[in-house]
Amino acid sequence: MPNRGDRGGAKTRARIAEVATGLFLERGFDEVTIAEVAAAAGVSKVTVFSHFERKEDLLLDRLPEAIELVRSAVRERTGEVVDALRQLALTLQEEGHVLSGVGGDIEPLMRTVAESPALIARLRAFGYEMEAELAAELSADARFSGDAALVAALVVAAYRTVAVETIRRRLEGEDLAELGVSHRERLTRAFDVVDRLASG
Repeated sequence: MPNRGDRGGAKTRARIAEVATGLFLERGFDEVTIAEVAAAAGVSKVTVFSHFERKEDLLLDRLPEAIELVRSAVRERTGEVVDALRQLALTLQEEGHVLSGVGGDIEPLMRTVAESPALIARLRAFGYEMEAELAAELSADARFSGDAALVAALVVAAYRTVAVETIRRRLEGEDLAELGVSHRERLTRAFDVVDRLASG
């Protein structure tokens, strides 16, 4: 399991991820070994694996944050859950958060992911992990009774569909401002559909 200890441990984790990302972007994910990452970061392979369960997580190190954001949105909502998750998605876009796919200088990272079957597979697996986490949160609400897994799958599919299209268009060089407007419109439509299905 990853070490989630003190601030020193968090700094070590961030340093390893930063070094690994630099190597992956420079040479390609599949061309860099864990031993090379460890050497470049000045740590042992054991230390790398004490912070990251998989090589893929060295580059996709923000995925745990996505789960925490969704969990918080569900637990702290004041209205309907779909509205809370919609607002989370829109807020990430407004803030230019890296998890939104429209913020920051992330084209190199996106291209590295797109070129690696292992990273693509990790993202797909993460989608199922997110569904399971969201379903677990929703199952605690009597309003969802036996539909928690279905609603979670709809939410994840809706967001993934919009995000994948946004990333594709970004890599094709579409104007970022225009893409941001389109991303927001498609998110709104996607969550409208989920809301109708979840309420039906």
